[in-house]
Amino acid sequence: MEWRDIPSLSALRAFEAMARLGGFSSAARELNVTHAAIAQHVRGLEADLGQTLVIREGRGMGLTEAGRILAAALQDGFAEIANGVAATRELGADRPLQIAMTPSFAENWIMPRIGAFWADHPEIKLALVPGYPLVDMKRDGFDLAIRYGRGGWDGVDAEYLVSAGNVVVGTPELAARVPKGDIAALQKQVWLQEPGRQEPQLWAAEQGLDFSKMDVRDFNMNTMVLAATRAGYGFSLQGRALVSSDLKEGRLVSVFEQGQSTLAYYMLTRRGTVTGKLKVFVDWLRANASDT
Repeated sequence: MEWRDIPSLSALRAFEAMARLGGFSSAARELNVTHAAIAQHVRGLEADLGQTLVIREGRGMGLTEAGRILAAALQDGFAEIANGVAATRELGADRPLQIAMTPSFAENWIMPRIGAFWADHPEIKLALVPGYPLVDMKRDGFDLAIRYGRGGWDGVDAEYLVSAGNVVVGTPELAARVPKGDIAALQKQVWLQEPGRQEPQLWAAEQGLDFSKMDVRDFNMNTMVLAATRAGYGFSLQGRALVSSDLKEGRLVSVFEQGQSTLAYYMLTRRGTVTGKLKVFVDWLRANASDT
């Protein structure tokens, strides 16, 4: 299809309304434009097609043969467009909200709370997609992303959600070697981490720790990092929610806690898209963050 061979859609819409309603004034009221605008569109369409489409019949307007053919085709075409739009909206209304987030946020913050959301809003389906790479929300079809950083991401609206509540933990035996709160002492200790996980990297840079000069041991998953930490192989940075039972029962000890920082979890949304069921989920996130 060559769009350059098709007249203005505004002119076609004006003519279709005039033909269906039987006059310029009725078409103008439906399209919320002036009588003169409808007449101008129709005259322009006739000039473009080289055909007379409308004739005056007494006090009203009638269609020529060419006008009747075009009007019938436009009514069928616009009806198909309307059906397609309605079907797309219906499909969109039933699809799950696509939510991207870091794996650590999913494990530490979302999963302990999400059951309450499902209980209150069984009609809203969620697809929770953990991952480390930053997503292109529009291209990848995500409705919301929860990311760790300082905000200021381009092309999206970013809203502070909650502090990470990071703590550096180790066994009581290892913790005894490091004065509590002494960040410099951690430079000389064994550090355990999951490669690609953003939180420890950004946190370390903010605290002045240089991983390239430290004894860092990598594990493929944070669950393995935690297991190694509990086994006494080194220290690791964890969200407090994930290690709260370890701290309470004495298996692990906090040797350093994140204070006031711009590093936090943020909600990212496409600009101007927080409506409907997405707004319900965003409001739920805000309410739960305020209780954290």
